[in-house]
Amino acid sequence: MTYVIAQPCVDIKDRACLAECPVDCIYEGVRTLYIHPYECVDCHACEPVCPVEAIFPEDELPRHWAHYRAVNEEFFEAGSAQRRGPRPAQGDHPVVAALPPQHVRKKEIAGFAVRGEEAADVDPWFPL
Repeated sequence: MTYVIAQPCVDIKDRACLAECPVDCIYEGVRTLYIHPYECVDCHACEPVCPVEAIFPEDELPRHWAHYRAVNEEFFEAGSAQRRGPRPAQGDHPVVAALPPQHVRKKEIAGFAVRGEEAADVDPWFPL
């Protein structure tokens, strides 16, 4: 089993998952991130840090995003994957490229993920 990045990542690309991935199997497209299905070691490090909850185990993908399993695989088969680095990303999967701009209030996305029980412990007078 591998992890899959679905539509909530499109036009967000928070990149918190890149820092957490121990094997660097997450690659950047123009509008979203992709997990290489053959490099993912199923460590579960990326899923909890995603602030938009776009990362799912492949067997738990919501039905309406089930096609993102193929999107992640086909992105790498097309040879368009590129590791993060100084050069810009090269393209996206056609399904992602065809999506209209995803409108999100980006100010509501935190720089770090906080679960409900942890939110009560956050001190608003001492921001991180």
